[in-house]
Amino acid sequence: MQHRYEWLYVYGFVEPKTGKTYWYLIPRVNTKWLNLVLKTFAAEAGASPQKILLLVQDRAGWHTSNKVKLPASLVTELLPPYSPELQPAERLWSLVDEPLVNEHFESIEQLENVLAARCCVLQEMTDEIKNLTHYHWLNYS
Repeated sequence: MQHRYEWLYVYGFVEPKTGKTYWYLIPRVNTKWLNLVLKTFAAEAGASPQKILLLVQDRAGWHTSNKVKLPASLVTELLPPYSPELQPAERLWSLVDEPLVNEHFESIEQLENVLAARCCVLQEMTDEIKNLTHYHWLNYS
């Protein structure tokens, strides 16, 4: 028996105050793909010199690499090690995984289609996502 794996990754961004989300399906997790996602996210979220976006990230190697090219209007804050409970986006993964539980996919394309459809649904679930990610102790204007 020869095992063969194909991978698909989901990048998710959330604005906790509104529940607005941005989703990206990518084939790899590395700085090359992170740079592309960050550039796309900054454009789609309307980052500009007048609208600076704070991006909270864990300390994954591809997040902290000196090869990461942050768009000018994105500022990052790295979380302390081993603190996923401080990352609002961590609470999104159970929602993303919901249509995948106990399912079998014949191809990576089939999986991608299900995930893409799920991400579209999640973009409409702003109230539910706000309730999950807008921590009561989070204070910002």
